Amino acid sequence: VQLVESGGGLVQPGGSLRLSCAASGFTFSNYGMNWARQAPGKEFEWVSAINSGGVNTYYTDSVKGRFTISRDNAKNTLYLQMNSLKSDDTALYYCATDDKVNTYWGQGTQVTVS
Repeated sequence: VQLVESGGGLVQPGGSLRLSCAASGFTFSNYGMNWARQAPGKEFEWVSAINSGGVNTYYTDSVKGRFTISRDNAKNTLYLQMNSLKSDDTALYYCATDDKVNTYWGQGTQVTVS
């Protein structure tokens, strides 16, 4: 299993970024996917999830209405569209999946809102 995040960067408050997570090594369309983040000095935080078919999505309260998770199963890619970014969104963002035995993480992509 390999998960590679991209799309992070430095953005001003109120700006937008789109994160991508390229998946390989497993049948992407069979698995739910997640985004999580860790800010400096803060607890690891789950951000959003999407089911295997892309129909059901879930968000932590702090990002509802601002972030949108989606996936393209034909491209084996997970996305996180982030709008109206705030300084509190500054963190290292990870995509993840699990097969009921192991949890797999990417290396993360840094998002800095300043």
